[in-house]
This record gives sequence, structure tokens and C-alpha cells, in this order.
Amino acid sequence: MSTPRTPTRRTTRSQNYHLVNSPTKATDVSQSAWTSPKPLFARALDSKWDLLEDDRLEFEQLDDEEKEQLETRFYDELRVSNTLKAKKYSKTTGKRKAGEEFTTYAVGDTVLVSSNNRLPSIAVIVDMWETDLGREDIQSMRVRVHWFDRPSELPSIRAKRYHHDNEIYYTISETSILYPSSIISHCTVEKGKTHAEPSTSRGRWIVKSIEDVEQQFQCLLAVDSRRGIYYNFDWALHRKHALEARETLSDNDWATGRAWDVTAMDEFHVDVQKANEKKKPPRASTSPRKRVKLSIPRFAPGSEDDISSEDEYKDEEISDEDEEHEEGLADDAPEPETSDDDIYDDDIPKTPSRKRKRIATVTPRKQRGRMIVQPTPHSKAALSRRNRSITASPSKKRTLPVKSQNTYAAPSNLFHHLPDDPWLRAMHALHVGSRPDALPCRDSEFELVHNSISQLLEEGSGGCIYISGVPGTGKTATVHAVIRELKRLAENNEINPFTYCEINGLRIPEPSAAYTLLWEVVSGHDVAKDGHLKISAKESLKSLTRHFSGGGGRGRGSGSHACVVLMDELDQVMTTKQDVVYNFFNWPTFAGSKLVVIAVANTMNLPERMTGRVRSRLGMHTINFEPYKTQQLEQIVKARLDGAKASLPSSKAKELLTVDAIKFIAMKISSISGDARRALDICRRTLELMRPTGVAARTNDVKDVIKEMQNSPTAAYLRECSLHERIMLASFIKCMRREGVEEIKLGDLHYQHLIYVDALTSAGDPTRKPSTNELRVVLESLVASRTMIVEDGTMAMRKPESDRKVVLNLDLNEVESALFEINETWKQRLGES
Repeated sequence: MSTPRTPTRRTTRSQNYHLVNSPTKATDVSQSAWTSPKPLFARALDSKWDLLEDDRLEFEQLDDEEKEQLETRFYDELRVSNTLKAKKYSKTTGKRKAGEEFTTYAVGDTVLVSSNNRLPSIAVIVDMWETDLGREDIQSMRVRVHWFDRPSELPSIRAKRYHHDNEIYYTISETSILYPSSIISHCTVEKGKTHAEPSTSRGRWIVKSIEDVEQQFQCLLAVDSRRGIYYNFDWALHRKHALEARETLSDNDWATGRAWDVTAMDEFHVDVQKANEKKKPPRASTSPRKRVKLSIPRFAPGSEDDISSEDEYKDEEISDEDEEHEEGLADDAPEPETSDDDIYDDDIPKTPSRKRKRIATVTPRKQRGRMIVQPTPHSKAALSRRNRSITASPSKKRTLPVKSQNTYAAPSNLFHHLPDDPWLRAMHALHVGSRPDALPCRDSEFELVHNSISQLLEEGSGGCIYISGVPGTGKTATVHAVIRELKRLAENNEINPFTYCEINGLRIPEPSAAYTLLWEVVSGHDVAKDGHLKISAKESLKSLTRHFSGGGGRGRGSGSHACVVLMDELDQVMTTKQDVVYNFFNWPTFAGSKLVVIAVANTMNLPERMTGRVRSRLGMHTINFEPYKTQQLEQIVKARLDGAKASLPSSKAKELLTVDAIKFIAMKISSISGDARRALDICRRTLELMRPTGVAARTNDVKDVIKEMQNSPTAAYLRECSLHERIMLASFIKCMRREGVEEIKLGDLHYQHLIYVDALTSAGDPTRKPSTNELRVVLESLVASRTMIVEDGTMAMRKPESDRKVVLNLDLNEVESALFEINETWKQRLGES
């Protein structure tokens, strides 16, 4: 078996990349064969189009003379042994005749293909061939297919539209190379009824049996799943002309499948118009004009006639001088020559020049293969909205509307279930779980995150965005606000559709569980209906790697749309080997992955603690959220109180917190941590205590609340701890921040403790560094109070004492805040160390 090759990296962000399936294992040559031993066509091997990724690795090891001797032979039909069919799709093979050992497949057949999803994928065979590369006992047969997409395989966040039962969409240009063993069975794809056609079944295609559901489909539209644009499409006519184009292919067009691609009118219309304007000569004639008919070759997808005999005429104005020039060239004009490349329609149809040769002497070029499709009315409107947002700059980057974040915009239904009590509504607005539609004081960060994600979605490329900051600075809330805005734009078809997945490091049992959560979203699994997937994290990792690298099976549809992943609390996903973080940061670098990873962490120096390979995948795109200042905390509190006041009648609205009280809270919190959640909790607790009195809270009331909140059980316990016990807790926090894991070795903890003895004690009151036995006594005291837990058991006892691990049994943020409040100089010194 050949060694797996590292997937190709992304070299340019806007490249057009097609996923290529690579089988998981080679197949015996006796399990499939050609129906005719004589090939249809043969040429020299082209490594770009004829080989899989594993084949290319073997090809590169050959010398130049051996490469030149390799040949590729093309065929029209093959036979595949029925023993290769997957049992999991037994319903789809129910119509096979008993005793039939082989199934015959030909170019142009629509087939079901095994995939990583619950349902098989649907494709049409566009080419088949064999090469001389490899051993004789290993199958060298290859099949290229062009994909269809089910509605369930499209991005989950998109503009919703009606679709028929068993309706599928023809992809614009998504193809893959398969082994014949990946094909399950035949299926039927028909044109079906149009969406506007009335019927007794309300326009829905009637399905008679379970076999029809599995094997019969209808195709009415083509789709660009990356952009979410639909096109009017005639599958029967397109298949007919694609098969005809196969008879006149040039040597370089075999195995590419380009004859089965469709050209979207919106993709080239503007470029053609500009090109024609450049080539169009200036008109200086003022002679009288008269109307003549010009023949314009055009591929009309809705016509049932052959395109070679199809002409559309339109009236055009032309001068007498131009007409006389055409008559002079009528007899002696040579007939234009056409090459094989001219027959193939890579060249975009161009609008005829006004100065033309005589019609009788110009033979319209026969357009083969690519169908020109027009967007549906809804897609035309969407394209029009997108084009209006393109600026006049040469880069043609779209500028998306960004909502202002300077005011607290409370949802309309935030207070509908509450009575007209100003105290209750204010406390509800001040709750940390209250989700506003807009966040004050984070306008620049919102715009930066919004533009970064939308640019990657527009380019169709993958990337990583790292967001850092201390807790309570609005990192997650800002990202959620950006995602809500992007969802709104995608559902209105103003940006490219995408799939969204959120992974919180505190809500998963172990870091490797993130693989299964992402695979559920990527594979299109309906968790609400079918529950969570019952597969291991290792199997999910393999499936995700095959999906994003383009090998080993087709993932969600053609894999041509974007997926946005929010990894919140990245600190909790960090392991000793850092393999989970590495994989999530590595997948966006694969060409065509279209994976956007947003990593949110509470530590500023997390990239510095990463290994070199992880840091290189993360890149340089980082966004830092600074702690809130006094004025910003004031604005946040006032905005929430104003939002609650605006929901009340003017007769019941009144002041609940004085301006001085709000300013005192903001100054107190900004001097400690800048945590907005802490400030909101103090304000909310103050209103709870002042509600029975009905008097607005003042500064003295706020001081009493802060003193009460500082007397929490954890804070009270830490004030009673000895100096070395507090230093050991601070050392544990430092080691945890540095290592990125919750379990710390005792040797590392003791070493950090000795360093902090000098850093956290003043020069005038030096503290003697404790010995190893004294550190052991300090740790035993913390363990006895259940503040820390030391690794125990038979296996732990066999380890050296320095290798045993210890974990913190209290809330990390609460311990850190209490240590800072006990000794305010520790905050600065711990930050510098």
C-alpha cells in the first residue's frame, strides 16, 4: 500500500478547487473490467487529471523516461462486481436481478456513490479510464463523476426555498475521481415538473415506493452551493449535448470532465461586456441607418432542438457603408478555420461586433458541452443586491453593512413577560445572561471580526482568527453578535451561505469530543431528530481529515460551501500534546477546505505557549480585546438601564442608580480586572437590596454590596490562608496559564512556588525559601481543605513524586479575583512574571 501523502496546501485564497475522492484501500483488479477490450482513445498520461493523490506520489518517484512511457486509455463502459456493493444501502439494490454477478456502467449514467453521510451521494459518470501506473494485481481503473447536491447537503444557513420530494441540484463544476468500487448502483434522474407548474399534489413529485425514494430523483435547477445561487437548468438537454461533445474532444480534454460543467451567465456577463467595449472601434459614420437581422449563435438550454441548428435573430442598426463592405467580401472571403480547441467551449460566447462580415460567409461555431444557464428570478435579485455593495475600488471587495454597536439594543421580547415594575426590568436587563442585539464600546472589534469572517466567506477560502482577552471583555458576546448578523445576511442571500458550529471547551467532557461535535455539523447529521452520533472521537477525526483534505469519501454534499467554527474557551481544549488544537488550526490550510475557525481564549500569551507547528498554523490574524475602562463600564451599565427604562411607560420610569454610584462601580472594577460581568453583578445585587426601600441606590449602598460580595466563602477562606498557601495557589494559576492544562505536575508547582517567593514578597520583608518538606506540608494543608486534589491510586504511587499531578478544586476566576483583592500589588507582579 502506498504511503498517504500530505494534502496540498492552499497557495492562493481565491483559487477554484475541486475535491478529489481517494479510496481508503486499493481493490483487486478482478473485481471490475471493461466491457470492450479495445479502448476508445489513448494518450500520454497526464498526472494533473488522470491520477489520485496517492498515485501522484508514486508517479513523482519515477524518472523522466519512465514517465514518458506511461499511457492512459479511455473507455465508455465497465462492469463492477456486485460483491463490492455496500450492505448499508441494501434498499437501493433491491431491483437488481437475482444471480446477476456484474453491473454495467457507462459514461452518462447517473449513479449512487458511497459517502460518509447517512444517505449515498448522487453523481453522473463523465469519464472512465485506466493507466499503466501501479502493479498489475492492483486496480488501475478510474472513474470521474460530476456531483448532484441534495437540499439537505447544502449549507444550513442559507436563503430557504421550496423544493420537491427527491429533488436534487446539478452542481456547476464539482467533480471527483473514484474507484469503480465506490459506485453502489444506478439511479434515475429526470427533469420533473417545474416549480410553477400546478398539479393535484401541490406541485410535488409523487413517490410510489421506497425504491423510488432511494433511486429516482428529479433535477430542475443547477446550483452554485458556495454562493447559494440557483440557475434554470435542463438536465436532459445538457446530458445530450455533453455526450455529443465527447465525440469531438481534444487530447487535453479527456479525463477533465469539463464538457459536463455549466457556465453561469452572471459569472462572465460583466467581463464579456467590458472586453467587447475595449475591442469595439469608435464609430465616426453619420450615414443613414437601417435595420438588418444578425445571426447570433447561442446555447439555449430551454430548447429541445440541436444547438448547432439554432439561431436567434435580433434587430441591429448598421450603416450603409458597413453593409456595402460586407457585400464586397461576400464572394472572396475565406471560410474560417476551426481547431479542436475552438470546438470546445472554454472560450466564452462574445457579443458580435457591429462591423461584421456578411452573414452568408460566417458559419456559426458549434457550441459543444458547457451549457450557459441563467439565474432564477430570486437569484437574480440576490446577485443584484450583492453587486450594489461592490465598491468602485479596483479590488472589487464587497462592503457589507455593519450594525452600530454604540447603543444597547435590547430584543423586542426581552421584557414582554415582566410586569411594569422598573426594578424587575432593570435587574433583568443587568443580568449577565441578557443578550443584547448590540454591544456598546465594542464597535471597532465587531467590525474587525465581521470583516475578517465575511472576507473569508466571500473568497471561499479557509483561515483562523484568534481572539484573546481577559474574562468579561465581551469576546464571546461580540462573536455571537457577528454570527447573528452574518446569518441574517446569508438568509437574505446577501452573502455566501455557510454552516455554523459552536464548541465550548467547558461544555465537552474531554478535548477530543470536539471532533464528534464538528463532524455532526459537517456530515449534516440532525442531532435534534436522531440524537448525537455514537462514534468514537478517533473515527470522527479520520472522517474530518478525509473531508477537509478531499480524500477518502465525499463529505457533506460536494464540500464546496464554507463552515464557520467557534471554539470558545480554547484554554480548556489545550492538552499536553496539543493535537486537538493543531488539527483544528491545520484543516483550514488545506486547499478547498473553506473552514473558518474562530478561536477565543482568556489568555493573552496562549500562542506563545503553543508548539511551533501549532503556532505556524494559527497564523498572524489575532484580535485582542482590552479590559474595559471606567468610561466604558459606565456606558455599558447606563445603556442597559436606559433600555429597561425605555420599555416602561413614561409615568413609571425613574432613576434607580445614581450617576455617582455607577461611576464608583466602574472605577472599582476597572482598577481590578475590567470585567463587565462583575460590574453588572454588583449593579444587579444593589438593586435587589434597594428594591424594598424604593429609593435610588447611592455610593454608600454600592460600597456595602461590594463588601458583602467580597465576603464570599472562597474569599473568606483565602484571607485565612497563610502566605505560602496563597503563593502556592498563585503558582498553580501561573502554571495552568502557561501549560494550558488543568493538571499540573508537583515538580513544576514547587519550582514556580520558589520563583514567586521572591516576586511576591517585598524587599524589606524577605521570606525564607521553603524546603521540599515544608512545601509538602503546605500542599497537604490545601489538600486537607479540598482546595486542591492530588493524583492518587496505585499507578500514581509508582510515579516519582515530582511527576504526580494536582488540580484546583475551586473556581479559577474566583480564586484569582480574591487573591488580587487581598493584595492589590499581586496583580501587577503576577502579570509581569
